[in-house]
Formats: sequence, C-alpha cells, structure tokens
Amino acid sequence: MAVYLDHAATSPMTDEVLAAYTQALRVVGNPASIHGAGQAARELLETGREAVARALGVDPVEVVLTSGGTESVNLAVKGMFWARNRGARRPRVIAPLGEHHATLDAVAWLARHEGARVDWVELDAEGRIRLDALAAALATDPDDVALVTALWASNEVGTVQPVEELVALAHRYGAPVHLDAVAAFGQVPVDVHAAGADAVSVSAHKVGGPVGVGALALARTATVEPLLHGGDQQRGRSGTQDAAGAVAFGVAATRAVADLPLARVAALRDRLVEGVLASVDGAVLRGAPPGPGRVPGNAHFTFAGADGDALLYLLDAAGIAVSTGSACQAGVAELSHVLLAMGVPEAEARGALRITLGHDTTDADVDALLDALPDAVARARAAAS
Repeated sequence: MAVYLDHAATSPMTDEVLAAYTQALRVVGNPASIHGAGQAARELLETGREAVARALGVDPVEVVLTSGGTESVNLAVKGMFWARNRGARRPRVIAPLGEHHATLDAVAWLARHEGARVDWVELDAEGRIRLDALAAALATDPDDVALVTALWASNEVGTVQPVEELVALAHRYGAPVHLDAVAAFGQVPVDVHAAGADAVSVSAHKVGGPVGVGALALARTATVEPLLHGGDQQRGRSGTQDAAGAVAFGVAATRAVADLPLARVAALRDRLVEGVLASVDGAVLRGAPPGPGRVPGNAHFTFAGADGDALLYLLDAAGIAVSTGSACQAGVAELSHVLLAMGVPEAEARGALRITLGHDTTDADVDALLDALPDAVARARAAAS
C-alpha cells in the first residue's frame, strides 16, 4: 500500500516498538511462576505496565492489561454493571448514541441478558454529547443508575468530548463513569486522574503497538466483576499475562505521549481538509472544526451523491487506504449510527469517508489523496446516478 491513511483503524508499529517486542518475545517464562525464568518475565511485564500507567497518569496497580480495546470496554461496562448491582438493584446504563460498537453491543447484551435499561443520550451536530440531556437522564431516578459510559473522543468523526464536565456531572449523582479512550489516546492528553474517571479503556495498536494488547485503567476506588475467571492474575482479570505485549505497549504508549501535541499531524490534517473542501463540490467536514475540540489525526467527510464504499474501493485501487468509519463495522452494509445521531440526513450519510493520519504520514501522502479524490468522487457519483 503506497499511501496509508487509516491510522484510526490501526497504526503501524514503529521500529522501536517492533524491536522491543521481538526481543521480549524471546524471553521464556510465565510471569506467575516463581522460578528465575518466570521472574524475568514478570520484570518485563511490570516494566511495561509501569510505562502504560505513566502514559495514562495512573498508578501501576490501576492498570489491568487486556487483549485490546473491546475486552477493556466489556470489562468496564459489564463488570461495573454487575458490581453495582451486587448489593442493590441499579438497572440503568446511560450512554451517548454515538458510541463504538464495543460499547453498544456490550450494553445491548446487558439489556438482553441482565435486564438493564439503557438511556441513550443525544449528540449535537458536531458529535458531542449533550450535557443537558445527560443531566436530565441522571436526574431521573439517580439511585437506579449503574454507570455512565462514553467516548473520550469519537472514533468516527474525531470530536473530543467534554470528559471532565461529564465525569463531574455523573459523580454529582453518585454514578461511576467509564470512558472509552481508544480513539483519544495518543491523539490528545489522556490523564485518567485529572479527568476523574473510574475506568478508562485504551488499545495498543491505535498508538503503534501490537494488535491483541490493551488496558483498562481502573481507579483504586472502582470495582468490577471479572469477565474471566481462573487464576486471579490481575485485579479484575484472570489469565496468563502477555509480558512481551506489555513491553511493546509500554514503549508505544511512552512514545505516543512524548509526541504530544501532534502539531505536524494537525498541520497535515488541516491542509488535507482545506484541499478537499476546495477541490470537491459538496464535500462537508463532519465533527468538530479543526482545533482543540477535534483529535489532530482525523478528517471525516460526507460527499452527497456518492457511496462511501465505492469511494473506498476507488481510492484503494489508486493505492490509498482510507475507511468509511469504524473498522470493526467494515463490510457491514449500514449507515453510520454516529452520523445519524448527529442529524446527518441518510442520503448524505451514505457518502461518508474517514481519513486518519499518523506518525508516518507525509506531505506526499496528503498530495496523493488530494490528487485522487476528486476523480474518485466524480466516478462514484456517476455510478450512483
């Protein structure tokens, strides 16, 4: 692939991360074993955990290593729901309409199997949670609320949420908060203690780490019922821990935080946005405008009269990798629930394209996209007419 502009789906490992990962993979030993080999693996594991903790602004004991963002979200949403319902019946889960499917599906599972009641909170036209709607939901029978869960930043349109205000509002009513920071981590500062959240989910492969590694930052005061049982290797999670994955995640997380703010990436994104809006009639930038309210690597457009999948395939044929939205829903023929929640008409939502930049994106990559996109849009519109 000549031009890779899908970093929000997964971001390539850097040489530094790959070297640390492969070296750690050579270490043989179960971190739970008490012999020397096991303790060598344990040292690697805890070194990685400590690096992830520093990057998130938490203590190492608050980092639960997982298999990725989806497990982290499920552990937080289901685990907090079960824990909160242990001593009293609290059936309500409050969540915004534009959440990632890891949250949507976990909440739907709780509704089907555990009798949860879901209060869906509206978004504004930029994809930002409406705090007035959240306040209204919390004020209605607050003792029934098990938890509030929300994105730190939208994985589709890149809008950064008002997380500190959201957390303070929920805590005012006694409700714990989980924040899905998978799309935010490495793009904007994610300081769990500063935000005051009870649980925060992140994933390694979004910041140049390996696939299959993630973490749930779980405050000392928070409690989750485990999803997995059989060993109690971690607080809230059983299973042999991946020492090499922890090392690689630690290196990737350290680099991601050190690179902030992503001024170079933001400048490239701004040039891309200006170029698309100037060269393609009917192009509309979705989400918050470029600036502090939007993650720097995200440019999300709709092109009225063009099908997003057709645009993706045409650009792919030109050697440019982009997406129509969340990679977890790739291949699923449905309109973006995020755009619909933002009030985007269905006819316009069909022409969605998400372009995401990262550490290895160059000016030449942006130029290639700007060169190829007008023709791709014209061809996609002609095919749809």
